[in-house]
Amino acid sequence: MKKILKPVLILSMVSFFVWLTYSRITSGQAQSFQAASNRPSPVKAMIARTTTLDNKLEAIGSILANEEVELKSEITGRVQKIYFNEGRSVRQGELLVKINDAELQAQLARSESKKKLAESQEARQRMLSEKSVISQNEYDIALNELTVVKADIEVIKAQIAKTEIRAPFDGMIGLKYISEGSYIAPTNRIASLQNRNSVKIDFTIPEKYSAAVKIGDLIEFTVEGQQQIFKGKVYAIEPKIDPVTRSLPLRAMATADIKILPGAFANISLYMSEQPKALMIPTQALIPELKGQRVFIYQAGRAMSQKVKTGIRTSDLVQITDGLKAGDTVIVSGTMQLRHNMPIQIESFVQSTRDVLP
Repeated sequence: MKKILKPVLILSMVSFFVWLTYSRITSGQAQSFQAASNRPSPVKAMIARTTTLDNKLEAIGSILANEEVELKSEITGRVQKIYFNEGRSVRQGELLVKINDAELQAQLARSESKKKLAESQEARQRMLSEKSVISQNEYDIALNELTVVKADIEVIKAQIAKTEIRAPFDGMIGLKYISEGSYIAPTNRIASLQNRNSVKIDFTIPEKYSAAVKIGDLIEFTVEGQQQIFKGKVYAIEPKIDPVTRSLPLRAMATADIKILPGAFANISLYMSEQPKALMIPTQALIPELKGQRVFIYQAGRAMSQKVKTGIRTSDLVQITDGLKAGDTVIVSGTMQLRHNMPIQIESFVQSTRDVLP
């Protein structure tokens, strides 16, 4: 029995000493961890100040002609004559294409003959009616026949007018897609006509800037293959936000230039109304969340989380519209490792975003 208890006793003593050693080690580690967690984290900070903000917003868009139309025929028929030259200027009302109207001209001649006969009949019936030889009803029949013939003539003249395709405005005509003698229908494209006395620039901006833009705001834009910077002004704003893209369509006007071709892609800088009191902080200080954004500010040696609302953005700054005030100390480094009410120590104050980066 004693032989059995002796090894058990030795094993128990060894286990006790192992446990005691482990407890001392883990206790020391816990104390070290506690001391480390209570040690303030070094951070960089910036004093939030208001600054004059030139609201420059970058966008992309398309160039449009001042006026543009696809020339098409209203009726079907054979092309009798083409009067325009491709790529040339035309004047408003100028005849461009003539469609064969021989049948309509024959109908017009027949109706003109009917008109003469109806006019003679109406004149005789009116004279007899004045002398009470015929009833008023008989005269009304003759007058109605004359009116119908005149209406038929106007219908035929309107149909003949549709055989003449004329320029709706002054402009430059493009390539033709028909030939003399070809049979065309309203679906056939004849040519395009563009007025390039000025150009329009269509583009969109995010919904959150909709209240900042107004008619008359200036834009600068460039087109592919050109180094020149062109200028224009916003002259129309869509009164509705696009529900799909959540953006606001705008249209600007610029003076025509031979280097600007309709349909070109444009890189646009929109200069909105200047805001003299814009509170700007570095973008590195902003922490995105599921329901918004927040920043950390320094208060009594601790990092305090603060929800904010943002406005205009630049390449390295973001405008704070709500949640901060001028004079607040905003933490701009190590924000992803910070927690609310965590002790911190400001190692330096930065003056610009270049000082934030290591």
